[in-house]
Amino acid sequence: MMPTYPQRQSEDPWRVFRIMAEFVDSFDTLSRLGPAVTVFGSARTKSEDPYYKAAQAIARSLGENDISVITGGGPGIMEAANRGGAEARPKSGVKPPSVGLNIELPFEQKGNRFANLQVNFHYFFSRKVCLVKYSMGFVYMPGGFGTLDELFEVVTLVQTQRIPAFPLILYGSQYWEGLIAWIKATMEPAKMISPGDTDLFTIVDTPEAAVEKILHYRRTVGAPESVPAAYR
Repeated sequence: MMPTYPQRQSEDPWRVFRIMAEFVDSFDTLSRLGPAVTVFGSARTKSEDPYYKAAQAIARSLGENDISVITGGGPGIMEAANRGGAEARPKSGVKPPSVGLNIELPFEQKGNRFANLQVNFHYFFSRKVCLVKYSMGFVYMPGGFGTLDELFEVVTLVQTQRIPAFPLILYGSQYWEGLIAWIKATMEPAKMISPGDTDLFTIVDTPEAAVEKILHYRRTVGAPESVPAAYR
């Protein structure tokens, strides 16, 4: 028999309302976005790092093409992408928001000043839903466990056809090639994934290549007009 925890039993039903409130507030805010791309990457990347500058350039170019940038709202790569999005000068004259979905953490994370549309979260899972739900493409800069978590979650959603085959872009072949080599040498022969599953993502080494991949998707497929099946 499982032990009972009286305090948990009394708190959990009320916790549902806090969870619901996070979803209601974030859905209401983000549902007004136009086309958007989420950029993932390390919170530890410094502003002088080439990957920081690349994320900034990618986001700036996306903004100039009327595409909002969404990040986790914190420092490092997230700051770089929000910074680039805020710097964009689109030809339309209407600047898309630079969105930061910030999470409350006891260390490392605090909202960056370049996200001009911020949504704060207490729960990781509700934040993760919003990082995916409103995007038509995903850029993965070098990062740690959190970046890998988001990468494999979105790859799984595409693999299982719960969301469309949005562009999944891994930036920096030097950083990612070891992981991809292991997947191909270990997971694929063991039949833990299907042949061709590694084609679900693309590795690039320039901001121009990353942006062109997303723009090509928008030209040929278009931004989604409905909520992906995973979130209905």
